[in-house]
Amino acid sequence: MGISRPKPTPTQWRSEIFNHDGKLDLAVASACCPSGGVSVLLGNGDGTFRAGVNYVAGVSPESLVAVDLNHDGNLDLAVVSQASYVAVLLGNGDGTFQNATESPAVPVGERYVATGDFNQDGKIDLVMRADGNAITVLLGNGDGTFQNALTTYAPFSVETVGVGDVNGDGKLDLVTGGTFGSSSTLNLWLGNGDGTFDYGETYQDSEFPTSIVLADFNRDGKLDLGVINLGDIQVMLGNGDGTFQSVSFEYTMGENDWGVAADLNGDGKLDLAVAADFPPSGVHVFSGNGDGTFGAPTFYQAGLNPVQIAVGDFNGDGKKDLAVPDHDSNDVIVLLNTGTVAFSPANAIVFKKQAVGTKSPVREVTLTNTAKTALKISSIKASAQFGMTTTCHANVAAGANCTISVVFMPKSQGTISGTITINDNDSSKPMVIELTGTGS
Repeated sequence: MGISRPKPTPTQWRSEIFNHDGKLDLAVASACCPSGGVSVLLGNGDGTFRAGVNYVAGVSPESLVAVDLNHDGNLDLAVVSQASYVAVLLGNGDGTFQNATESPAVPVGERYVATGDFNQDGKIDLVMRADGNAITVLLGNGDGTFQNALTTYAPFSVETVGVGDVNGDGKLDLVTGGTFGSSSTLNLWLGNGDGTFDYGETYQDSEFPTSIVLADFNRDGKLDLGVINLGDIQVMLGNGDGTFQSVSFEYTMGENDWGVAADLNGDGKLDLAVAADFPPSGVHVFSGNGDGTFGAPTFYQAGLNPVQIAVGDFNGDGKKDLAVPDHDSNDVIVLLNTGTVAFSPANAIVFKKQAVGTKSPVREVTLTNTAKTALKISSIKASAQFGMTTTCHANVAAGANCTISVVFMPKSQGTISGTITINDNDSSKPMVIELTGTGS
């Protein structure tokens, strides 16, 4: 996977198209403003992003969603935080947003927000989980405003929430994971179609749950349950009636934070990508077998403390890429899906401060052709103020590797960004490795 790296201060985010140009953008809940807010980074269409524009939103924001709340064809943002309201920023359709307005009161300390039509009126609603055991639904009015909160208090702590119709009745349900004392449980909340829920089945969980993924992993038309726990990953196949079978797949791996399901290798089977922050920190990609089981993971280094993952085609080549916020370095790292090409290291190349007019030490990236056929490279180019030599020739044999050597040659002071751009026969769009240095 190649790398590009914008730089806000993230805790949660979404990748969507905010300005109708066909290129995915990013919205990141961040510490951009005195009390916190949202940074919006418009995409360039090659896996890189413009500098962020900041908006005040809530107090120490934790999570956000991007969705058209007022039916004007433009995406809006809803942000939950430590405030007693949801901050709503209506989109103007050009990549900018109006000042935040406040929803009706919600429990203080909302940590996660998701969307759905919970009362089946065709208007987007919000579901949130707060510190402790509160599950809150805000029913949408269809104009960017919401009705008074409907709050359900669970008999246990709610750490994470998944949304989907698990019993096939056409009404959205919830699956929550949480702890009670020293034990962890998974709990079903069956939707009544009016924004309220009935308590359903309970399943014992292995340990502290951090993320829930509802997806059809075995392609039978029924939602299955993927649970990302602090120390392992589990998958339980759904019966389609609001119950789940025993664990079909389990993989022990520590310090997991977040998981997403997507077909990352284009074989029609859902894969799992899991962010983990134990050394080495990064993303583990599990290739799905199509039956609810997965192969051993492939690891991609991504920052120091990756806390979330978003999926999107950030460079327009038809392949799903991953975007990962790094809580410690305040970066967002984009892993471009290069198909049969692997890079080592996978991170962007960041040069130390370099005196203007001088040349930095060489930094190297190894390119490996993981395909069973030769990779044909038509061009490799580096941006201005960066120099490059390479052993990668026009043809890289199957299983072979080559080296790209890069130096930084600043002509001015300040932060300088650039790329190595590789054109080959494996992708309709160039592969991009992002370069960053500071001239002094």
